[in-house]
Amino acid sequence: MTTTAVTHIASLVTNDPSLGNGTPLGLIHDAAVVIDGDRIVWTGESSKAPATDNVLDAAGRAVIPGFVDSHSHLVFAGDRTQEFNARMSGQPYRAGGIRTTVAATRAASDDDLSANVARYLAEALRQGTTTFETKSGYGLTVEDEARALRIAGRHTDEVTYLGAHIVSPDYADDPAGYVDLVTGPMLDACAPHARWIDVFCEQGAFDGDQARAILTAGRAKGLHPRVHANQLSYGPGVQLAVELDAASADHCTHLTDADVDALAQGNTVATLLPGAEFSTRAEWPDARRLLDAGATVALSTDCNPGSSFTSSVPFCIALAVRDMGMTPDEAVWAATAGGAAALRRTDVGRITPGARADLVLLDAPSHVHLAYRPGVPLVGAVWRRGERVV
Repeated sequence: MTTTAVTHIASLVTNDPSLGNGTPLGLIHDAAVVIDGDRIVWTGESSKAPATDNVLDAAGRAVIPGFVDSHSHLVFAGDRTQEFNARMSGQPYRAGGIRTTVAATRAASDDDLSANVARYLAEALRQGTTTFETKSGYGLTVEDEARALRIAGRHTDEVTYLGAHIVSPDYADDPAGYVDLVTGPMLDACAPHARWIDVFCEQGAFDGDQARAILTAGRAKGLHPRVHANQLSYGPGVQLAVELDAASADHCTHLTDADVDALAQGNTVATLLPGAEFSTRAEWPDARRLLDAGATVALSTDCNPGSSFTSSVPFCIALAVRDMGMTPDEAVWAATAGGAAALRRTDVGRITPGARADLVLLDAPSHVHLAYRPGVPLVGAVWRRGERVV
């Protein structure tokens, strides 16, 4: 293996409070990072960097950890442009639009679905995302859900079984029968291919009792819970997520004080998905309320063809700062270390010795530019597992 030093970094975000300025971002100014193989082995002031085989001069630009996108729906086919156009013309968003994608996904070949995943992951990588989670949920049959997870597993280890996205159109008159399928034969077929189990706990999808049964069955098969919670209305999703020690409760748009307190006191990360609110003209999640209460917050794209068709974490950072009450420091932390926490990972989302060498070099002197210059392509270079990939 060869060693590489990235030197003369104007501002290095380590996400290690013991480093640099002592803030959660652990900022080091005029910094350097040393990579050995696929790991970070040293961080510190540039003038103190050890000798390495290769040196790259950052020339006064900023370096941050690779983004950790902990919520996406990339195994799909088809297009929902008409739905988006109608929504922007005044029609409200409802979960039922998922059925359009289900039909297209079932009709697509494995190769087409895999190529689609690769396309959007390459798009995300160019924007600095080096770790991502993705879900099934657009098949809703035993065979289609299992193949979605197999396809997802070709591209990431963070694979989530979401047979409980909506009640399958095939079971429109028998929701209880569909829950039996999701917790029985479908789970048996899908569990070997997933790390996580998720459920859309929402009016028009699955109620609290159904969600509990689904998540409990998944946990018995070794899958760890995640929950689509409280997106469209107040409901039991957040409380259920905390009770079952879910890694994350995602969306968290409509929260009671009890919901906020539960997130603050538990281990469940509140994953906020501002792309969905942007694309549906819905109420913004109140990140400030969660942060002030002491909850751990992550930011993710929710990349999907219906309600949040963006793969850009920088865009979500800008939205979170502009419309959700986050500071630029908090938003960058949430999109890196926060995402890692939502996946219960300690090897990504930070730039410290021993962490995976996932770095983003920005064409800017500070991470603040991600919110300060929204929509501008600021990613100059990306390393994933120690290899420069952009």
